[in-house]
Amino acid sequence: MSNLILVRHGQSEWNLENRFTGWVDVDLAPRGKLEACKSGELIKEQKLKIDYFFTSYQKRAINTLQLILNTLRIKNVHITKAWQLNERHYGALTGLNKDEMKKKLGEKKVHEFRRSWNTPPDPLSKNNPYHPINIEAYKDIPLENMPDTESLKDTYERVLPYFKKEIQSKLQDSKNILIAAHGNSIRAICKFLFKLDEKKITSLEIPTGNPLLINFNEKNKIVKCHYLDNERAKDLIAF
Repeated sequence: MSNLILVRHGQSEWNLENRFTGWVDVDLAPRGKLEACKSGELIKEQKLKIDYFFTSYQKRAINTLQLILNTLRIKNVHITKAWQLNERHYGALTGLNKDEMKKKLGEKKVHEFRRSWNTPPDPLSKNNPYHPINIEAYKDIPLENMPDTESLKDTYERVLPYFKKEIQSKLQDSKNILIAAHGNSIRAICKFLFKLDEKKITSLEIPTGNPLLINFNEKNKIVKCHYLDNERAKDLIAF
């Protein structure tokens, strides 16, 4: 048997300000740090030995994982950071307030940009300081892999090959894995694992700082799945 724990980072500074974040490298808000520590406590209660730890290149996910490790009292462990697990890139919407964009573009259009399967926002100019090529954290990523904008479909096609190659193979080897990532990179993984169609994946909510524990049997089939903070998950789609 193996186990996969998926944790969306705790509330970020731009989550708090209701801004489109994407690849901008913002940190956790105070509440987000508390959510990360709570995630650690919930994971600790499972009494699992975690073999591998994965996260993105973005500090809100990296710091969420580090706070979880601190809570678990795990030190000197190897953490694999992968840009493929980064959040979806929101193109020209990056940095803008979501409510203001609803007033400007209409709620329907903003919802389409946020949650449709294959409609990306307009691309972000490479001259914009929020473009990945201008962010120090991404200096090691090949230029051809830095997006100007992404749809959820684009994000899925970025995340899935990495997941299959680097993570799924370890699950098949009966290892326990923890991934601290982002709403849309976790959506991509869930679409693949639970065979969700395009309509269902766009309505799937991924809460901040609430670990999703997925149990696999010896044939690598999912036998159980649940959020560790049940109270916060009561209104979410059941897998």
